[in-house]
Formats: sequence, structure tokens, C-alpha cells
Amino acid sequence: MFPGGSFAERPHKEGKAIIQVASLFNQLLQHFPRSEFAALVKKNDAERCAKGFGCWTQFVSMLFCQLAHADSLREICNGLGCCLGKLVHLGIAKAPNKSTLSYANEHRPAQLYEDLFFTALARFRDEEGLGARKQKFRFKNKLLSLDSTTISLCLALFPWAKFRRAKGGVKAHVLLDHDDYLPRYVLITEAKRSDVKMADAFTLNPGSIVAMDRGYNDYALFGKWTAEEIYFVTRLKENAAYEVVEECAIPKDRNILSDQLIRFTGVQAQKDCPCLLRRVVVWDPVNEKEIVLLTNLLAFGATTIAAIYKDRWEIELFFENSTWCTPLDVIIFRGSIAPNRPLVGSVDAFVRTRIVQRPLCAESRARLHKPATPATVSTESTAKQSSV
Repeated sequence: MFPGGSFAERPHKEGKAIIQVASLFNQLLQHFPRSEFAALVKKNDAERCAKGFGCWTQFVSMLFCQLAHADSLREICNGLGCCLGKLVHLGIAKAPNKSTLSYANEHRPAQLYEDLFFTALARFRDEEGLGARKQKFRFKNKLLSLDSTTISLCLALFPWAKFRRAKGGVKAHVLLDHDDYLPRYVLITEAKRSDVKMADAFTLNPGSIVAMDRGYNDYALFGKWTAEEIYFVTRLKENAAYEVVEECAIPKDRNILSDQLIRFTGVQAQKDCPCLLRRVVVWDPVNEKEIVLLTNLLAFGATTIAAIYKDRWEIELFFENSTWCTPLDVIIFRGSIAPNRPLVGSVDAFVRTRIVQRPLCAESRARLHKPATPATVSTESTAKQSSV
């Protein structure tokens, strides 16, 4: 294997082996077939009045910008210009000029790249790019996980994003689909926004099952979801006031310690959630502690409820393995993106109005930038090295 790429040997018609080399950047671009891309360009009329600078060159340039963490047009153009002889393997003839790329980004329709994203996403889902559901369940309900993660930002560059005294950031609220472990909805808000207040912002279909942690405990939300036939599995608060209505049978050898039907006894809790709920106590043999679950799934077995909550860990793995686009990368958000799509991303109004072109502080101006090249954008680690 060559550095930054791979090789494969193919017999030549004269009997000699030909070694074919493809950089990892080139292999990444192969996930976007040129015929499919050309069809989308024609559909959106994106190259109308174009004189030599095609949409594919624009796409390669902006993808290079993301992978190399480039902060300016100069870094993009200089980075691609360092390997003029290798650009043909990326499908472009030469590196773009700064003014040409800037004009294309301003005037060409963004709908082209939105359609490209959802086309690639649909193909990725069909191919089960992140694998099929690991935990097999008998039920046919849509299983989702709800959680959030904080994306750190520099307070010197984004003073409006103040989270704590010396920390800034925005928060990404994610609804993860367990069929393919890809998000169905991503909502970006200020980091100070409470998780439980944003849980009601997601539109859920009747019959869906949402697994979430204890931070989303809200009796009014539980009552609303139960009335809409939306099911949830979460942790019960330690100070919750309730009465036991019925004791259910416990399965043998399944780490189920208790299975009860309960009803909240608090005055406000009875108004917010008057329905019957289920309390399941599970023994965690790994951590050697009890886990008290709360759900409105009355027809499912206790072991199934425990397995649903255990599968919620997939959203934690998703956060751990994901590299999030921050406002430093995206520069400008312009409202919700395609609310009728299966995967929807939107930006909270408070955040959207304040994400503007990044100013340069004194530390950023003093930092030396090393131009990135397609060879250094082979992996995430090399991309980080080239963005110093």
C-alpha cells in the first residue's frame, strides 16, 4: 500500500501487471458518481452561463475545504494548486482562482448540493453504511434515540455563544434512527438551552418508540406523548412520587428485579400525566447497580424494555465517532433545510442570526497556516495536521 492511498494489480494484456494508485481523497469522491452528479446539475440548471468552471470543480474545492479545515479561499486554491499534476485524478483540470470560486459560491444554486446530499444519504441508507440494527427486536415500531451534545466554540470569536464563564458553544439535539444509526433530525441551538424543553420540537409519528436519558424527564411531555400514542423509555427520577397500582410477573433469569404499573401522586404530576405508566427495575451486572426505567409501553415484556434502553447507547457511540460541522466550517446558516425530507437539519433562530463570517482575532492572525494538499487530506489525522 502506498502512503495516502491503496493499490491493486490488474493483469495487462501483454502479461505484465499494472499497479493502479488512488488517493483516499479520490476514493471518497467515488461515492459521488459523475453521472448522478451531472443529472443533478442538469436538473437544477446549475451551470447556466458557465464558462469553463464546472460544478464538479466547485464541489471538489469545497469538499477539500471541509476535509482540510481551510479557513479562506486562499487556502483552498493554494492547497489544490500544490498538486497540479494530480488533480486530474480528482476529475478537475486545474485549481480554481479565488475570484472564480467566490463567484460560483455566491451565484450557483445551493439546491444542487442539497439534492446531492440527500441522494447520497439515501444510497448510504440502502447500503447500510453504518450497519444494520445490532439488537433484533420483534416489534415493528420505529425505534429512535434522543440526546444532545455540546459543540465548543471560542468565546473570543463568538461572544454570543457564552455557555459558562470561560466556555462557549452551541448544542446539537439529535434524534437517531436505530434502523441504520443515522440521525433523522438535528437541531442546533445555543448551548444554554435545556434538553427537555427541546424534546417537544421534534415531530414524531404515532407508534414511535423514543429512548432517552433521565435529563428528559418531563411529566407534561410524557402525558402528551401517551395521548398521541408515542412511546418512550427513560430513567425514573429518584425523587419521583408515585403509587403502585399493580405488581406484574417477573421473568426468570433475566436480570429483572421488579415490574410495576404506577401512577404519579403529585398534584401537578397528576394534571400533567394522569395516565398509567410502567416502572421496571433492571440489574446491571457489569456496573453492579440497579437501573430504574420508566415507560408507557404496557404491552411489551420487561426484558424487551430493558433491551430498548440498552440500545440507547448507540447514540452515545454516534456522538463519540462523529466529527461535527461547527459554524467555523459552515460560516452561514439560512434557516431550516428541507422540512419535508426524512433527515432534517435546522438552526435555532437565536443561533442563526449570529452565525456570520468568522472574524480573525489577534491569535488567529499570528498563526501560521500550512497549505493543505489532496495528499494530506487522506485521513482525519492528516487533515488536522494540515490545518495548523
